[in-house]
Amino acid sequence: MLLISPDLMINTLITSQTRIKLLKKFFLNSSTKAHLRGLESEFGESSNAIRIELNRFEKAGLLHSLRDGNKKVYQANRNHPLFGDIHNIIMKETGIDRVIEKVIHRIGKLMFVYLTGDFARGKDSPVIDLILVGEDIDREYLARKVVQAEELVGRKVSYVVLNQVEADNHLYKIKPADLFPLWNSEESKLLLHNSVSAGTGY
Repeated sequence: MLLISPDLMINTLITSQTRIKLLKKFFLNSSTKAHLRGLESEFGESSNAIRIELNRFEKAGLLHSLRDGNKKVYQANRNHPLFGDIHNIIMKETGIDRVIEKVIHRIGKLMFVYLTGDFARGKDSPVIDLILVGEDIDREYLARKVVQAEELVGRKVSYVVLNQVEADNHLYKIKPADLFPLWNSEESKLLLHNSVSAGTGY
């Protein structure tokens, strides 16, 4: 059976690199908001190329926009029927789903896993930053699983382990656009991002 990497698949299906960057920007963490000039600076591309793709996404209903002063700010439309499918494709393309599957098993009383750092802000990165919340975490075993995950996805995995009290003091200080809930023990599965702004999930 021929295995094709998610990265190769998405680049084959979508040839526009600007479009791929925008999908990652808005559909990994749907709390992400951005305007044209900020995207131009972040992507290092012409505003015209980005504007064309933004208009296409907005016309298709994948993005919605609002005015913030003289800026037009865009955000993913979580109610679009394709939102969940696109989100899952981006999760697979970045390798985040495979990292979580590697590290959640038999490491202790793991309760929540959050994505933070560049990926939570919709920026592609060689590093996947995670916050793990739990009790009695076997850190030595976790470290071994993280090494395996890094080899699997070809990215560095950086992580912080917090107990519930530490998490209560730490997570509320992080802006919703910088914190994305990936997994919790009650659901025992990867989570579709519904609304981080409603809270950190516990």
